[in-house]
Amino acid sequence: MRIIKFIPIKSAFLVILFITISCGEKTEVVNESQSDSQHPSLILTKKGVEEIRAQLGTVPLFDSSLAETKKIVDAEIELGIDVPVPKDYSGGYTHQVHKKNFLILQKAGVLYQILDDEKYAKYVKDMLMQYEEMYKTLPLHPKTRSYARGKLFWQCLNDANWLVYVSQAYDCVYNYLSEEERNKLETNLFRPFADHISIDSPQFYQRVHNHSTWGNAAVGMIGLVMGDEELIDRALYGIKDLKLDTKEKDDDGGFLNKDGKAGFLANIEEPFSPDGYYNEGPYYQRYAMYPFLIFAEALHNVKPALKIFEYKEGVLLKSINALLNLSDADGEFFPLNDGQKGMSYYTSALVTAVDISYHFGTQDPGLLTIAAEQNKVLLDDSGLAVAIGVKNGKAKPFEKKSINLSDGPEGKQGGVAILRNEDIELVFKYAAQGSSHGHYDKLSYSLYEKGDEVIQDYGLARFVNIEQKGGGNYLKENKTWAKQTIAHNTVTQNETSHFNGKYDIGSQHHSILNYFSFENENVQVASAKESNAYPGTAMLRTMAIIKDEDFEKPYLLDIMKVTSNKVNKYDFPYYFLGQVLQTNFEYKTPKTLNTLGSENGYQHLYLEGTAKAASENSKLSWLNEGKFYTLTSLTNNNDELLFTRIGANDPEFNLRREAAFMLRRKDTKNTLFVSTIEAHGSYSPVTESAVNSKSSIKELKLVLDTADYTAIEITNINGNTKLFITANINASKEAKHILTINNKNYTWVGSYYYE
Repeated sequence: MRIIKFIPIKSAFLVILFITISCGEKTEVVNESQSDSQHPSLILTKKGVEEIRAQLGTVPLFDSSLAETKKIVDAEIELGIDVPVPKDYSGGYTHQVHKKNFLILQKAGVLYQILDDEKYAKYVKDMLMQYEEMYKTLPLHPKTRSYARGKLFWQCLNDANWLVYVSQAYDCVYNYLSEEERNKLETNLFRPFADHISIDSPQFYQRVHNHSTWGNAAVGMIGLVMGDEELIDRALYGIKDLKLDTKEKDDDGGFLNKDGKAGFLANIEEPFSPDGYYNEGPYYQRYAMYPFLIFAEALHNVKPALKIFEYKEGVLLKSINALLNLSDADGEFFPLNDGQKGMSYYTSALVTAVDISYHFGTQDPGLLTIAAEQNKVLLDDSGLAVAIGVKNGKAKPFEKKSINLSDGPEGKQGGVAILRNEDIELVFKYAAQGSSHGHYDKLSYSLYEKGDEVIQDYGLARFVNIEQKGGGNYLKENKTWAKQTIAHNTVTQNETSHFNGKYDIGSQHHSILNYFSFENENVQVASAKESNAYPGTAMLRTMAIIKDEDFEKPYLLDIMKVTSNKVNKYDFPYYFLGQVLQTNFEYKTPKTLNTLGSENGYQHLYLEGTAKAASENSKLSWLNEGKFYTLTSLTNNNDELLFTRIGANDPEFNLRREAAFMLRRKDTKNTLFVSTIEAHGSYSPVTESAVNSKSSIKELKLVLDTADYTAIEITNINGNTKLFITANINASKEAKHILTINNKNYTWVGSYYYE
């Protein structure tokens, strides 16, 4: 719902609104727009520049950031200006040059304001004039693969990147340029540029997606600099009276919103949950945070009446805390949905996020510690505030605790639970589809120890900005492998992906939280249900991180309950990383490798080993990154145990050759998968010593499984037994339970019992 409206303004003249206050004859004058003399006003402000200049040489983190920026820009000025005719995909020469140019332009503009050195303004002007000369004759980019082609770049998305950064440069040199020069740039470059990525490309602009957020910010920021209220309105609310085809274009989400929601405010309202979780996942939240926050900062400075940082109960600032919590011990974001591994809060977008969050939010001292680790700040008011806070010793550790982040605009479309205990982190995904970047992985999980993957999520199939690999874009294996259910640590039924791998079906559904409990630091639990992934089948997964004095480290207990109206074949994989050490079952390895199946991701799995479960507990131990791990699974004599490896039907070696252990259960209607994963011991290649290399679990036993409850006994090697009971239906924190197991009564209040 739109709660803010602007008065349409067609010129850049100062608009004064006179608001008469009822008490007495006093009149308050509110300046609702910016005059030419008030530049810079987007990210840097006149007052902020004065404060920065006054502090130079006294704030180490800011000074070092400024010195590094100056070094980079001075080197580029020495090399001269290069504005090549566009022709390449991502990673190609022209793509990289134009990308570098917009980054350098923004930096040069900032240096002009802070250092008051005309050489930077002249550099910005000269390059902008070269772009003006070229742009007015540019056709669409010659590469035709994108659903929305740009002119400087192969896709409108990158054109929008360019304008977001260049708007800041233009703001910084606005008063340096003559009126004639400004008119030339605005008439031949900036307005046509804004029109192309919006009016000419509605399939890119007119929707809710991270691509559109960049487009909205680009149009809005150049509109703020030029004082063009029509562009600002277009940025905030989308293109008015648009009547075009709404047919889906491609997997990147290149389609118009059928419900008509578009614009910057819609892109805040729809993808973010009240907790700040972004439905596309942390990798794309990281990417979108820059336009979200940099445009928000500009709106805050130029349009303070909008109160953008209070919009939707301040969700933009909340989202930064959520995003930081979606990172592992090393600061790398969990690769939920399409996500490249290794992306972390050291990226420049998170420097922006941390600084703006600190300056415009609650001034959380934990953010200062992250800023210090990033070792750079924005060269603006927010960066100065952070640098001063670090200098004054206000930094405190940023604490990552167990957290449950809801999904959906109202927080009612599932979510992501993160359980943390000592060095163990469990990421449990029970979210909605995640827009076009979502995967078919309901109730999947990944497991970490000290930032190292123990049980991995594959992430995306893409070599970002590496031209040799598909022009740096998504590879076909992203659809045929990475998105498919079998690529994830969850149940695949009848070798078919959830929702049959169909976006239009998956986007209609989400999982439902059964309960989340983290109050007891020794037993933290997340439980969720999925009833739509397979018609007629319901899945309930309960995952607990348990710290027990009989174990060296906290361990994972995993209970997946499956009920169906027909007999099925179930595959349950564990994508472990490391070297197999030992099993308690005998397996056979084939002389010739064959694929596990022919479609839905199975065509990419080699079958490397097979076995039949020989006992009620099947064990697999492995070594990774100098640490030992053991998987213990409840099995029966009909279960097949499979070793698989990614890489089949991949002649260009686009996929990583990584292993999985898979439990296959055939001709089964209702079933239960129960397992534990222990982290234990260590190995030093220097001393060549192995410490605590064996499992501490003697037996895993199912003692009760009904519609209401599931109870598991865990017995350690010393003979001590603990019982975990989870409530499958009535799982509220206030619920009272009375249960008899083997003639013994158990009474408790809450979602689970453990003793």
